[in-house]
Amino acid sequence: MQWQSWQAFFNMGGYAFFVWTSFGLTALCVIWEVIALRSRNKEALRLTHLLAQDAFDFSQE
Repeated sequence: MQWQSWQAFFNMGGYAFFVWTSFGLTALCVIWEVIALRSRNKEALRLTHLLAQDAFDFSQE
């Protein structure tokens, strides 16, 4: 699709509000998901480390 100007591109044929809102919400959800995955990964690694230490301590008794 070719646009006559940048203004026409950003206007999106009269559907700018829907298009740019959808784009923004999608970008927000992707960023949120990346942050949530990193947080869950850190927590899982922390718990794994604690469980490994606990299992090692238990085997020493």
